[in-house]
Amino acid sequence: MSEKTSIKQGVKSVSVQEVGGNGAREKEDWLALEEPLQIRLSYFEGGAYKQQDVSITMRTPGQDGDLALGFLRTEQILKKPEDLMNVTHADSPQEGTGIQNVIWVQLQRDVKPQLGRLKTHFYTNSSCGVCGKASLDALKYTGMARLHKIEQSVDVAVINSLADTLAAEQSVFKMTGGLHAAALFDSAGKMLAVREDIGRHNAVDKLVGHCFLEGLLPMHDKILLLSGRISFELITKAISAGIPTVVAVGAPSSLAVELGKEYGMTLIGFARSGSFNIYSNAWRIKQ
Repeated sequence: MSEKTSIKQGVKSVSVQEVGGNGAREKEDWLALEEPLQIRLSYFEGGAYKQQDVSITMRTPGQDGDLALGFLRTEQILKKPEDLMNVTHADSPQEGTGIQNVIWVQLQRDVKPQLGRLKTHFYTNSSCGVCGKASLDALKYTGMARLHKIEQSVDVAVINSLADTLAAEQSVFKMTGGLHAAALFDSAGKMLAVREDIGRHNAVDKLVGHCFLEGLLPMHDKILLLSGRISFELITKAISAGIPTVVAVGAPSSLAVELGKEYGMTLIGFARSGSFNIYSNAWRIKQ
């Protein structure tokens, strides 16, 4: 069986042996693509453009520009779409697949990025070994706005409908069972955009990057739905995008809840089968 790769869909076909009660048989299976993406930033300094590699992440190819812009926006490097001069791939396509793994983000000459902010990114990894207090303290210097004063009202029925709406749109997940999704909804439960990726943080970055280019930030009247668990890192990205309500099908971490409380975010977990848990700022939910 010949292998097939679809960058548009983010999948690759493989031949597998399926073993069951009636023995083994060969069949076609679909895997989520996983490739490294190097994000390269170009900025003007000292009379010339300089280039700096700022991140390497394992991602599902597709919407790489959105991913890079979402990462740079949630890291507070980018402020507005007008900061950008160009976003393009900087490497040659791989033979047979067309995949490109270096994305180049060029800033306008008058934009001076604060690259020191990227150091904060290391505090937002749940496996980095840095204590929760240090992670929260680090955020105080990022300039992220708190959400306590943002008025938003969401019906319980809307929260209960989000997971089913997302499931109907997760085309690649249905093929592979191996992707995370991040979806944006309005307060009435209408889906506005959805992104999938093998990395849950990448899915959110792709979504934020898309909204950044569309001039939709901050998103004070929107809901972010996550297909899995809620980690500290995902909450920092949502706060950076100005999203007041985050809903997840899975569980939140303790630090995610602590961060949601401190920054005024409504945080909801286990939103499935007609019920959910509210972990912080329940006043936005109409019960």
